[in-house]
Amino acid sequence: MANRLLADRETPPVGKRWASNFVKRHKELKTHFPRKYDYQRAKCEDPTIIRNWFRLVANVIAKYGIRPDEIYNFDETGFMMGVIASGMVVTGAERRGRPKSVQPGNREWITVIQAINAEGQAIPPFIIGAGQYHLAHWYRESNLPGDWAIATSPNGWTDNEIGLEWLKHFDRCTTKQSKNRYRLLILDGHQSHHSVDFERYCKANKIITLCIPPHSPHLLQPLDVGCFGLLKKAYGREIEHLIRCSVTHISKTEFLPAFYTAYQATMTEKNIKAAFRGAGLAPLDPESVISKLDVQLRTPTPVEEVVSPSTPWVSKTPKTILEADSQLEYLERRIKRHKSSSPESILEALRSSKGTKIVMHKVALLEARVQDFEQANKILSRRRRAKRTRLQKGGVMTVEEGRQVIDQTDVDAQAVAGPSRSGGQGGPTRMKERRCGACGKTGHNARTCQIVVAMSMEEYSD
Repeated sequence: MANRLLADRETPPVGKRWASNFVKRHKELKTHFPRKYDYQRAKCEDPTIIRNWFRLVANVIAKYGIRPDEIYNFDETGFMMGVIASGMVVTGAERRGRPKSVQPGNREWITVIQAINAEGQAIPPFIIGAGQYHLAHWYRESNLPGDWAIATSPNGWTDNEIGLEWLKHFDRCTTKQSKNRYRLLILDGHQSHHSVDFERYCKANKIITLCIPPHSPHLLQPLDVGCFGLLKKAYGREIEHLIRCSVTHISKTEFLPAFYTAYQATMTEKNIKAAFRGAGLAPLDPESVISKLDVQLRTPTPVEEVVSPSTPWVSKTPKTILEADSQLEYLERRIKRHKSSSPESILEALRSSKGTKIVMHKVALLEARVQDFEQANKILSRRRRAKRTRLQKGGVMTVEEGRQVIDQTDVDAQAVAGPSRSGGQGGPTRMKERRCGACGKTGHNARTCQIVVAMSMEEYSD
C-alpha cells in the first residue's frame, strides 16, 4: 500500500524495515500472526443467518413454553488417550529452539458425548471406547459415578446406533426433571444426530431438536464455545502428571480416572452457564455473537498509567510467606542502620530463619515427589492385577450395571467353587495334620525333632 502511494508521486519504494519501524512509531499498533480461516466457515458467519437462528430459537421457546433448565446442547468430542496438552514452559535463557515435552504417545481414540443445559447442569457423559467387549476392570478399578455410561465400537467413534443409545440415555437422565414437558435439544449436523430412528424417538418423547447453522459451532454451540476446550486442556495436564510419575503408557484403565478428574475440574455450573452466555442462548442475546464478527477500526484511547503511592510496610507478625519476606527485609534495613551495638545475634537469627525456609521448601517438594511415586505405584499395581474379564460384547452399560454384573459373576463363581471344595461327599473335608518326617508325631518337624537328637547322641556314645 505504501509503495502504491509512493509510485503515484514517482518516488522510490520504502525500505525493508519500513513496516516494522512504522509499527514501532505508532504505539496503538501491534503485529500478530494471522489465523487460518476456512472460506465455508467465513461465509456462514453472516449476521443475517445468525439473527435468523436466534429468531428460530426464540419462537420454539415461546411456542412450547420451554424453561431454561429444559434447553440442552449436546455434542461429541474426541480424546487421543496418550497425547498431552500444549503449553508454555520455563527454560534457561541460553536455550535455543523449542523444548520438548515427553508424552505417552498412545493415539487410541476415545469419544465422549456430553449434554448440558442452560441452568448449568451436565448430563452424565457417554464414553465410547475402541473394542468389542466390556472389560471388568473398567468398572472395578475406576472411581466413576454409577450413572455414567460406557459403550464400545470398532474404532472408538460414534455412529447412528450409538447415537440412538445416547438419546435413550439422555431421556432416562432428564425425564424426571422435565415431568412430561417438552425439552429443546440443540445439536449440530452430524449424521448420527439426524437418523430416522433418532428423529422418531425424539418425536415420541417430546424432544425438540434444532440444528445450528453449518460451520458455526465455534460461535453458536455452548459446548464448543466454553466447555470442550477447557476439558481437553485439563485432561492433557492429567496425562502430563502421569508421565512425570513414570507412567509411560495410557490404557483405558488410566484414561477413565484421569478423564474423571478433568471432568470434575471443568464441567462446573459456572463454566456451563458461561458457555450458554457466550453462545447467546441464556439469556437470548444475538448481538453478543454478532459483535464478535464485526471488525471496527478506531483510534485507541491512550492508557494512562495510574501510579499508586507506595505505602511503607508496617512491621507485624507474619502469617504468609510474603509477609515473612517483608519482615526479613524490614529487619535487614534496621540492622544496616544499627550502629550502637553489634548486630551479630540478629544476623544469626536471620540466617537461621532463611535456612529454615529453605529446608521447609525442600521438604514440601520431597513430599510432593513421594506422593507422585505413590500414585504411580498405585496405578501400575492396578494395571498388573487387572484381569481382562469380559462382561458383555458390544452395547452400552452404565457403571452401576457393570458393577452389578461383576458382583453377580463373583457370586456365581463362589457357588460353583463351593461343592468342589467340599470334596463332593456332602460335607467339607478336614485338612490332614502335618506330622514330623522322622518320628511321625504332630506339633513339630524333622528339623526340630528332639527324638532324633536323642537317638543320635546314644549312637555316638556306643
